[in-house]
Amino acid sequence: MDTRTDLEIINDCLGGNNDSFSEIVNRYKNLVYSIILRQTKNSDDANDLAQDVFLKAFKNLKSYTPEFKFSTWIMRITTNHIIDQHRKRKLDSISYETYTEEGGVPGVTRSLEDEYLQEEETARINKILSGLPEIYRVPVMLYHHKGLSYIEIAEKTGEPISKVKNRIFRGRKMLKNLLIVGE
Repeated sequence: MDTRTDLEIINDCLGGNNDSFSEIVNRYKNLVYSIILRQTKNSDDANDLAQDVFLKAFKNLKSYTPEFKFSTWIMRITTNHIIDQHRKRKLDSISYETYTEEGGVPGVTRSLEDEYLQEEETARINKILSGLPEIYRVPVMLYHHKGLSYIEIAEKTGEPISKVKNRIFRGRKMLKNLLIVGE
């Protein structure tokens, strides 16, 4: 097992040693695969998409900034790739007849089951959110539900922007952990 840090391996890759990237793949393949599998529910699709994610990561390695963990960066690429694939599949599955006369795609209607599941998930998130300590819940809600900027939240709460950003970050992290535990 390679004992180098992620950054050392990345710098090695950027220096021309492309073989070093296989260690990055070995370190993060389970993380990437599990994120994709949770979304796709199909192991073949998950394997294909995971390969795509690592190709994207390799091609964009020079844009990685070490101020963030590599795991965070690869998770962001993974999530964005899944979203892109969902969009692409949704567009691919729209038949010619579904286009409007103006040439646009009409609003996609959801099934009653989809709407019910969305309502259930929203209720679950709101319940968990309401259980967060107020110092985290308020900034998170103002940011995500009311669409306020960090500056606007700072003005409303009388807190410095750095505290607002920190509380939103921590609130999201708490929310994420509580959502995962509840699965």
